[in-house]
Amino acid sequence: MQLMVDDALKTSMELGKFDDMSEAERQEVARIVGMGALKYFILKVDARKNMLFNPEESIDFNGNTGPFIQYTYARIRSILRKASQKETTAGSEAPLSEKEIELIQKMSEFGAAVEQAGKDYSPSGIANYCYELTKVFNQFYHDYSILNEPDEQKKAVRLVIAKNVAKIIKNGMSLLGIEVPERM
Repeated sequence: MQLMVDDALKTSMELGKFDDMSEAERQEVARIVGMGALKYFILKVDARKNMLFNPEESIDFNGNTGPFIQYTYARIRSILRKASQKETTAGSEAPLSEKEIELIQKMSEFGAAVEQAGKDYSPSGIANYCYELTKVFNQFYHDYSILNEPDEQKKAVRLVIAKNVAKIIKNGMSLLGIEVPERM
């Protein structure tokens, strides 16, 4: 477990993710990310299957890993913090893009994923759902601006979507016993 925390600290330092944090914040985020990487790597695999633990693979900030999901959550929280500093007006009149609809549909599957995981006694269903939601959000985020969207109604809708994605990620990871940091 300490190796995972140390690897998280080292990887985060190399990626420049700790530049604006105090030493105490760095240690806490490294603990959260390291333990999240370890737990997620184990829980993403169905318990009936064999797996080989690979510390380097588990701490990667890309792909089907805990840190990838945690980083996406922290990114969304950063967007929401920046948005709260600006005036936005909520509106439901903005038409939804195909990616927004896809993301909303993916969010709507959370309850079914949790229910199925319970029926199967397999947390891997929740882990894999969180990863899939994170992938869909990141594709959306890549294709559409949230904070720089000039249309205030579209921006408000995208902020609501992002807020709900973060909420689902936090709840899903919490069901797995994995913390998500507010900042990374």
